[in-house]
Amino acid sequence: MEEGGPAGPKVVRLLYFAGAGFMFTIAVNKWRELERNSMEKQRLSLETHGDHKLLREGPAK
Repeated sequence: MEEGGPAGPKVVRLLYFAGAGFMFTIAVNKWRELERNSMEKQRLSLETHGDHKLLREGPAK
């Protein structure tokens, strides 16, 4: 059985863990947003320059 000491250190560890999870979630969402924006920008660039035909034809032989 555990000692009946103060709960302070356990609560602090729990808050650190929850905070780290929160920050990690924010970082992952931001990374996904950057990747999505980059892919969208690339797609729009290809469409506006008419290079989208190259994507359908495949690699040069």
